[in-house]
Amino acid sequence: MATQQDVMVDKLTSGGIPKTNNPQTERRGTRRCKITQLMRVRPSDPEKDHFEDLRGSVSVSRTGVYFHSSETGYEIGMRLFVTMPYSKDPSAMNREYLAEVVRRDALSNGLTGVGIKMLMEMGMQHTVNTLNPRR
Repeated sequence: MATQQDVMVDKLTSGGIPKTNNPQTERRGTRRCKITQLMRVRPSDPEKDHFEDLRGSVSVSRTGVYFHSSETGYEIGMRLFVTMPYSKDPSAMNREYLAEVVRRDALSNGLTGVGIKMLMEMGMQHTVNTLNPRR
């Protein structure tokens, strides 16, 4: 019969690090939720080629978002303005964030997987309704 010490020794590798079933180490600091939330993404650097990408998120955590895009302008280290959740409704409470691209994956369907890290909240964004101005 194995003692508790024998079981502990079996679980350790020669370097003293516990074995894991998953060979890849989890690098995320917070848990993620697989939810789809519409967001508006655009470069914050005026010298970069401008684009406006309206996308749904694939997964979201407190500090980042992962989404699929057909836009080819994303580069690792690029700073972005991200409005999330995004709505064109004038009464919507859109929040804008400064974010940085930290991951880029070429996907088999031709899209690009983009991971962004939220750096700071810029504030609330209000839509101005020019069709029915208040008097």
